[in-house]
Amino acid sequence: MRHVLRFRRSREQNRLKSYIIAAWRLAAIIYPTADSVKAGERTRNVKALQKLFFWCALLAALTGLFYLRGDGADQASVDARTPVALLTGDGPVQTTMAEYLPFAVAAEMPASFGPEALKAQAVAARTFVLACRRHENADVCTESGCCLAYLDEQALHERWGGDFGKNMRAVRDAVAATDGEYLTYEGEAIQAAFHAGSIGATEDSAAIWSKLPYLVSVPSPETAENAPELITTSAVSPARLAAALGLEPAGDPAGWLGPAVLDEAGRVRTMTVLGKRFTGSTLRSLLGLRSTAFTAAWDGTGFLFTVSGYGHGVGMSQTGAMLYAAQGMLYRDILAHYYPGTELVRRAP
Repeated sequence: MRHVLRFRRSREQNRLKSYIIAAWRLAAIIYPTADSVKAGERTRNVKALQKLFFWCALLAALTGLFYLRGDGADQASVDARTPVALLTGDGPVQTTMAEYLPFAVAAEMPASFGPEALKAQAVAARTFVLACRRHENADVCTESGCCLAYLDEQALHERWGGDFGKNMRAVRDAVAATDGEYLTYEGEAIQAAFHAGSIGATEDSAAIWSKLPYLVSVPSPETAENAPELITTSAVSPARLAAALGLEPAGDPAGWLGPAVLDEAGRVRTMTVLGKRFTGSTLRSLLGLRSTAFTAAWDGTGFLFTVSGYGHGVGMSQTGAMLYAAQGMLYRDILAHYYPGTELVRRAP
């Protein structure tokens, strides 16, 4: 399916444009009339009134242009007209997508990742909110383990310090530039999963959740060279390994680990420990590993886990989005790559 961006002009915008055109034409008619009238044919008061009408018409036209060009964004914005019920620690709060989204994007992606990556993140986060059905009394919550991460202004001041103004502008610009845009598959908002980074390829949703046609394994540009922060190691003692997995230690630890079975993306599907088989996701969770893309080896004193990537691996890689953007890829193309077969649309106001 082609990745198409459909812009739907609101009736209000079209009506406003017609008002601007009418006001401009009225000004063009009135002003020459006022200037061409001879002193003896009209009174000075009439001429003054005509010029007053001209300036009023011109002001109306300029105000309309100011509105349409984005300086009246709060009124024209689709996000500003999209209500969001946000579940916080104090209960549900009614807000709008325009007010909520910048703080979610700022919490989910570093502002330094660049405009196109931030735009891709804004679209993914907006799509997540529109598709979320996890709470009865709210659209989305502020817990990253459940919905999306969220940091308020005070928390962002603490995180960014003197860069708050610059970073917040970058995030708000990305949200505004993608106003109302979200991803669909067969007409419905998708489950826009994303994660911090994958080395080489993302994961197929079927490997950890259920199969979705737009959440499949795709290549991702991260390598150990261009994203060294995504390669981590974790030393685990035999005692800790056995306790974490609920096993009784037995025999030489050098023989505890069986061979790993990998999936198509190169991640651990299953691994046997002390004769018991575990999924890669279970091992990741119980051992606190960053991802299921890992190797494990006995080094004589403990088990060394070498982990590639960060997160569940499904959907858009945020680090991959940053690297693709640095190569000149636009956010639409980044989204099309990580969510194949989806359509980028814009909500009607």
